[in-house]
Amino acid sequence: MKAALKTADGRFTIEEVETPKISAPDWVLARVRFAGICGTDLRHWEKLDEHLHCRIVGHELAGEVVEVGEAVTRLASGDRVVIETVLGCGHCDWCRARQDNLCPDLYPTRTESVARAYAEFLVGPEHKFYKLPDQVGFDDAALIDTYSVCLHAQHLSGLTINDKVAIIGAGPIGLGQLMLAKASGADVIIFDTVDHSLAMARELGADEAVNSSMADPVAAAIAFAGGRGADLVFECAGGPSMPTTLPLATKMARRGSKVVIVGGFEEGETSIALEWQQIQKSEIQLIPSASFAMHGIYRSRGRCSSLSRAAS
Repeated sequence: MKAALKTADGRFTIEEVETPKISAPDWVLARVRFAGICGTDLRHWEKLDEHLHCRIVGHELAGEVVEVGEAVTRLASGDRVVIETVLGCGHCDWCRARQDNLCPDLYPTRTESVARAYAEFLVGPEHKFYKLPDQVGFDDAALIDTYSVCLHAQHLSGLTINDKVAIIGAGPIGLGQLMLAKASGADVIIFDTVDHSLAMARELGADEAVNSSMADPVAAAIAFAGGRGADLVFECAGGPSMPTTLPLATKMARRGSKVVIVGGFEEGETSIALEWQQIQKSEIQLIPSASFAMHGIYRSRGRCSSLSRAAS
């Protein structure tokens, strides 16, 4: 098969590689029909990552089942599927608690099977493949990974009806966070520095969309929330902007509120100055959110697949 392999300088080269084979009775072989580009993928573009050299990457995808193992019961050749790529080792304490997203070996495990979207075919265990309804296209299905991240963050936040919510970052994650918050009955103000992203946020139902380079975002958030500050703040920008956006998030939050950190940090140590005394005196909770996993008895990916079915 053809695959995009990472080069030493952080780009890609298209090469012929061996097609993966089903390695267990409950595994599935699928053809990739649509693959998205995540913000984490972009952070590795033109970056010297020796551990990714000659590797296949990509983790936002949908496809079609080609072959199934003898123990597979829910899927058959030809089924259209969205593929969950949060796959842990299956043996550690976190995996046994169904918290694959916290598995210490998450990345080495997932990149050997399901997190290889930039290729023609991939394999993985049946429980990571979800059938798509006819009305959901492969392109829409590839976004379910994004919505699953947002749903996990919302579950951690405890968001409820009439909450005043501030979202920093109107990229795919921030917009997904916006849609889920609005669907749950919250009032939402969102911030970004890109006007077309803010225009999209307005189309998707934001109560207010503010260009934070043109207006004071902290003042805007506090005013939006009736002078007290937001009940919940979602930091959805991440990356190199985190030293700016995380302090902003804590200043937008009211006393006794929560800041959910959805945007990803850069690898290694990151120094961020925060008003720790004010955070402590105000009992503002900082809640890191990592990918997605189970919520009670439900899989976040499965719930998002159901949401996509209902929305269509």
